Amino acid sequence: MNSLLALIQALEIELHHSGVRCDAARLGHVLHEDFHEIGRSGSRYDRATVMGFLAGLKEAPPAVSDDFVLQELAPGVVLLNYRSADVQPGGALSRHTLRSSIWVREGDRWQIRYHQGTPAAAPW
Repeated sequence: MNSLLALIQALEIELHHSGVRCDAARLGHVLHEDFHEIGRSGSRYDRATVMGFLAGLKEAPPAVSDDFVLQELAPGVVLLNYRSADVQPGGALSRHTLRSSIWVREGDRWQIRYHQGTPAAAPW
């Protein structure tokens, strides 16, 4: 399970990186066809909206994340929970968020099917 956690964690963190977030082909590979998200604002977003938004970003704010926990829900389906925060100039952390993602194995690759962000108190 540790190697699967490392893989899913790396895929999730990859979505935080502006070089990947802005690559529509890579996003299309990682985001499941039925992907949807409930953002930390409480708004619901579909795959096309998320892909359009991320592809339009020039640069994403730096983020940190930790406390990754992976739980198998069924064969080929896992739930990833973790915390994240944006890093402000000077190093201060803001927009603390508890995050949950459901990843599914599609053929030979893992894809994110669902993501939710919930505002959280500053734990760091």
